[in-house]
Amino acid sequence: MNHIIIGNGAAGATAAEEIRKRDPRGHIVIVGAEPYPMYSRPGLAYVITHQVSDKQVIARKMEWYEQNRITLIHGRAVRLDSAARTVALDDGRTLQYDRLLIATGARAVPLPNPGATLDGVVYLDTLDGTKELMQKAKSAKKAVVIGGGITALELAEGLAHQGIETHYFVRKDSLWSAVFNETESKLLETRMTGHGVIIHYNTEISEVIDDGAGRVAGVRLTTGEALKCEIVGAAIGVKPSLDFVQGSSFKMARAILVTEYLEMNLPGVYAAGDCAQIWDRWSKKHLQDVLWPSAIASGRAAGANMAGAREAFVKGVPFNACLLFGLHITAMGQLGGRDGDDVEVVQHLDRGSSQVWATRPAPYASAWTQDGDNTMRLVLSDDTLVGALIVGEQTLADPLRYLIEKQIDARALRPYLRSGGAVLKQRLQQFWQSLRVTETGGVIRN
Repeated sequence: MNHIIIGNGAAGATAAEEIRKRDPRGHIVIVGAEPYPMYSRPGLAYVITHQVSDKQVIARKMEWYEQNRITLIHGRAVRLDSAARTVALDDGRTLQYDRLLIATGARAVPLPNPGATLDGVVYLDTLDGTKELMQKAKSAKKAVVIGGGITALELAEGLAHQGIETHYFVRKDSLWSAVFNETESKLLETRMTGHGVIIHYNTEISEVIDDGAGRVAGVRLTTGEALKCEIVGAAIGVKPSLDFVQGSSFKMARAILVTEYLEMNLPGVYAAGDCAQIWDRWSKKHLQDVLWPSAIASGRAAGANMAGAREAFVKGVPFNACLLFGLHITAMGQLGGRDGDDVEVVQHLDRGSSQVWATRPAPYASAWTQDGDNTMRLVLSDDTLVGALIVGEQTLADPLRYLIEKQIDARALRPYLRSGGAVLKQRLQQFWQSLRVTETGGVIRN
């Protein structure tokens, strides 16, 4: 059996690993567009803050491919012929497949403004792009960062960490408004300004200014004002990398539409990770998310089905944990930025985001508590906990993820939701522990 995987990221590598477990003799080829083994894209944020080196984000060494008898081809797929079951590569080679997985991920949406291709416009998107960003930062004095999600915030933190005067432009009047409420936004604002980032609310650019030699000289705002800078960091969203399948008769909305078995509407072809649009049990829609854990889970399921299993993929709770400006943030399940708002699905997703965080398919009740820089917001639909946002102290992250994932009836917690603070934390812990004891027959396994 010939298994071809297009994409060497979290979904592609995990699928290959799963196929090998189930099919010891099959031929597995991964085609990766970048000249590296699989690496951690979320880890790039820690490279630009010097917490890890660029070598430390490599998640699979070449020995792993050899040990699992996986052939890694550094190249780019340029054409899919589903009738002939072949994929053409940019070096002229043609690969024949019995099963094909498209796991090409998503890439940064380019700035739509004039000057977007100037030298000095950077993205936190690839390992090479991150190396380029850090090289340019050595001589830059001032930078502008554009975008409203996690990636833009990580860019701002990384540039400020390297001693560059960093200006952060936000189209709205608060930070990460798709997820944060006003108080949470203010907590982050305090941390950002404490790190030297200058925040400009309700601010957009009309163009990136050319210095006359093809380099960034600054940005012009929609108000007509100009701000000098040498670097423009852009993080306005991501879109699936699907150029090579253009012309194929596959179903697509925002990304590739797949069945519960992660199959496309082409024989023997599957999709997983950031480029797939998968059924979501909470919103009752096919949604795309670009979360690392989701890519791994869908890659594993796709690999199993490619190797002969017939297992429906049940999407887990959208989950992301990050460290921004020293502030630990965990978001899971269904969230909206403002209590009581009807939050629309964002048009462009930031890496580390999920549509389900900005979708409200049912009336919600929200409980919120604050203790200094530590906040916790719980979102309920009727008597079921469906979302949580924890800022600061993270003791309850695992219990809340369990309750949301298992869709536990949380009626017993309602009396404590208004009290918040230590009482709510204690009751949540006790409630979770009692459920685990019941589930494991009296033995709790950590």
